Amino acid sequence: MDNKKLLGKRIKELRKEAGLTQEKLAELIDIETTSLSGIESGRHFPSLPTLERIANNLNVEIKSLFNFNHLQSIEQMKSDIINNIDKLSDEKIAFIHKFFEGYKY
Repeated sequence: MDNKKLLGKRIKELRKEAGLTQEKLAELIDIETTSLSGIESGRHFPSLPTLERIANNLNVEIKSLFNFNHLQSIEQMKSDIINNIDKLSDEKIAFIHKFFEGYKY
Protein backbone atom coordinates (compact mmCIF):
# COMPACT_ATOMS: atom_id res chain seq x y z
CA MET A 1 0.00 0.00 0.00
CA ASP A 2 1.43 3.40 -0.89
CA ASN A 3 2.05 6.14 1.64
CA LYS A 4 -0.79 8.32 0.38
CA LYS A 5 -3.31 5.56 1.12
CA LEU A 6 -1.70 4.76 4.47
CA LEU A 7 -1.81 8.44 5.47
CA GLY A 8 -5.48 8.58 4.52
CA LYS A 9 -6.27 5.49 6.57
CA ARG A 10 -4.37 6.93 9.54
CA ILE A 11 -6.24 10.25 9.38
CA LYS A 12 -9.55 8.38 9.18
CA GLU A 13 -8.55 6.22 12.15
CA LEU A 14 -7.61 9.25 14.26
CA ARG A 15 -10.75 11.13 13.21
CA LYS A 16 -12.95 8.25 14.33
CA GLU A 17 -11.04 7.94 17.61
CA ALA A 18 -11.75 11.64 18.17
CA GLY A 19 -15.45 11.00 17.56
CA LEU A 20 -15.64 13.31 14.56
CA THR A 21 -17.52 12.85 11.32
CA GLN A 22 -15.89 13.73 8.02
CA GLU A 23 -18.25 16.69 7.79
CA LYS A 24 -17.24 18.05 11.21
CA LEU A 25 -13.48 17.62 10.69
CA ALA A 26 -13.74 19.18 7.22
CA GLU A 27 -15.56 22.15 8.75
CA LEU A 28 -12.94 22.50 11.50
CA ILE A 29 -10.02 22.46 9.04
CA ASP A 30 -11.85 24.64 6.50
CA ILE A 31 -11.94 22.28 3.52
CA GLU A 32 -14.78 20.63 1.61
CA THR A 33 -16.02 17.26 2.85
CA THR A 34 -15.26 15.81 -0.58
CA SER A 35 -11.64 16.96 -0.21
CA LEU A 36 -11.32 15.24 3.17
CA SER A 37 -12.91 12.14 1.69
CA GLY A 38 -10.29 12.21 -1.08
CA ILE A 39 -7.51 12.49 1.50
CA GLU A 40 -8.88 9.64 3.62
CA SER A 41 -9.29 7.38 0.60
CA GLY A 42 -5.74 8.08 -0.58
CA ARG A 43 -6.80 9.80 -3.79
CA HIS A 44 -5.39 13.18 -2.67
CA PHE A 45 -2.38 14.20 -0.60
CA PRO A 46 -3.01 17.14 1.74
CA SER A 47 -0.87 20.26 1.73
CA LEU A 48 1.32 21.00 4.73
CA PRO A 49 -1.06 23.68 6.07
CA THR A 50 -3.93 21.20 5.79
CA LEU A 51 -1.88 18.53 7.58
CA GLU A 52 -1.18 21.05 10.36
CA ARG A 53 -4.89 21.86 10.73
CA ILE A 54 -5.81 18.16 10.72
CA ALA A 55 -3.23 17.39 13.42
CA ASN A 56 -4.27 20.39 15.53
CA ASN A 57 -7.96 19.51 15.38
CA LEU A 58 -7.28 15.86 16.18
CA ASN A 59 -5.03 16.95 19.08
CA VAL A 60 -2.01 15.03 17.77
CA GLU A 61 1.45 15.96 16.53
CA ILE A 62 1.90 15.98 12.76
CA LYS A 63 4.38 13.12 13.00
CA SER A 64 1.69 10.87 14.48
CA LEU A 65 -0.28 11.24 11.23
CA PHE A 66 2.56 9.29 9.62
CA ASN A 67 2.65 6.58 12.28
CA PHE A 68 0.86 3.99 10.18
CA ASN A 69 2.99 0.85 10.30
CA HIS A 70 0.18 -0.92 12.14
CA LEU A 71 -2.02 -0.38 9.09
CA GLN A 72 0.18 -2.56 6.91
CA SER A 73 -0.74 -6.17 6.32
CA ILE A 74 1.22 -8.95 7.98
CA GLU A 75 2.43 -10.02 4.54
CA GLN A 76 3.79 -6.51 3.89
CA MET A 77 5.50 -6.50 7.29
CA LYS A 78 7.12 -9.88 6.55
CA SER A 79 8.25 -8.63 3.16
CA ASP A 80 9.77 -5.49 4.71
CA ILE A 81 11.70 -7.60 7.24
CA ILE A 82 13.00 -9.98 4.57
CA ASN A 83 13.97 -7.12 2.24
CA ASN A 84 15.89 -5.29 4.98
CA ILE A 85 17.56 -8.11 6.90
CA ASP A 86 20.65 -8.17 4.65
CA LYS A 87 21.27 -4.49 5.38
CA LEU A 88 21.71 -5.07 9.13
CA SER A 89 25.00 -5.43 10.93
CA ASP A 90 25.94 -8.76 12.50
CA GLU A 91 25.33 -7.24 15.95
CA LYS A 92 21.78 -6.21 15.05
CA ILE A 93 21.03 -9.62 13.56
CA ALA A 94 22.30 -11.29 16.75
CA PHE A 95 20.10 -8.98 18.83
CA ILE A 96 17.02 -9.73 16.71
CA HIS A 97 17.76 -13.46 16.92
CA LYS A 98 17.85 -13.29 20.72
CA PHE A 99 14.59 -11.35 20.68
CA PHE A 100 12.88 -13.96 18.52
CA GLU A 101 14.21 -16.78 20.66
CA GLY A 102 12.33 -15.26 23.59
CA TYR A 103 9.04 -15.55 21.68
CA LYS A 104 9.61 -18.99 20.25
CA TYR A 105 7.16 -20.82 22.47
